[in-house]
Amino acid sequence: MIVALGPGDADGIPLGSLRALRVAGSVDVRAATLRDALAAQGVRHVPGAATIAATDLEAHRLARAEPGRATVPARAELAARGCSAALAELWAVTARLRVECPWDREQTAATIVPHTLEEAYEVAEKALAGAPDGGLVDELGDLLFQTFFLALLADEAGVGDLADVAASIRAKLVRRHPHVFGDGVARDAAAVVGRWEEIKREQEGREGIFHDVPGVLPALLHARKLQRRAAAVGFDWPSLEAAWPVVAEELAELRGALAEHGAAGAAEPHPAVRHEAGDLLFAAVNVLRLADVDPELALRAAGTRFRDRVEEAERLAAAAGEDFRQVGPEAKEGYYQAAKARLGDAHDHGSLTT
Repeated sequence: MIVALGPGDADGIPLGSLRALRVAGSVDVRAATLRDALAAQGVRHVPGAATIAATDLEAHRLARAEPGRATVPARAELAARGCSAALAELWAVTARLRVECPWDREQTAATIVPHTLEEAYEVAEKALAGAPDGGLVDELGDLLFQTFFLALLADEAGVGDLADVAASIRAKLVRRHPHVFGDGVARDAAAVVGRWEEIKREQEGREGIFHDVPGVLPALLHARKLQRRAAAVGFDWPSLEAAWPVVAEELAELRGALAEHGAAGAAEPHPAVRHEAGDLLFAAVNVLRLADVDPELALRAAGTRFRDRVEEAERLAAAAGEDFRQVGPEAKEGYYQAAKARLGDAHDHGSLTT
């Protein structure tokens, strides 16, 4: 079996683990610093023994690598203790960096948040790139460190520490899921979202329909957030089909504004053009929201496809002995369509500009 010894100090060895080791007799004690303490308790260290004793974190890793082994404690508890140990070690590293690293000492929320946003986007990009892999784990670690660092700043300000952060979100999740942790009923995801908004207003004192909508959100996400809040109080389109005509209407109004005021070129666009452009995008976000499509992710994916196609078109032109930058519009379009076919998305009939 695999026996967890606690965080790694002699005083922290769980009684249940000690009992299991005494029964086993011979034990491969992987935690070298605990061998003397265990020997004093009658546990004999024998390298290669069938029973392995290790700190919580190492025991958790061993258990994942050998799913057929019994564990003390049970696997679910061992996983929780292993994760707790890893988080505690990260917290210790974060605190030490804050004291000993000149760069970390100088950081404030204002300087850290841009990194936090960047790491969040990198996590999103990696998570959407395909099946989870080691790269996602690495990106999640970068984002987790941002949370730890900001929690450390909160601790320094005397408003709470990492334990408060974890306890707060745990309490919030329990409170907002009465259908899981209480006697509430939610038959589908829509009911969960509706009750979530009710709880925020009724139990948490959130005031106004648009309470706490962050103004720093990217514009597409900001628009969707506003629409969701309005929908939560019943101000919404009855269906996806009902929202579609507004997109056509807003497109026509933008065309009219451009016809009347002209394209700005290098100058500032006319206020009416900017206004109608915003209305068109807002209407498109409404349709996407009703279709359960995240507009931010959809647009980012479209941008990635466009970048990949143009780069492939440039490579195809180079292979043909031409400079993509110098060839005419028709040749550029031809290379672009060939790039789409090569990348496996020829079914998309868009041109170079779409």
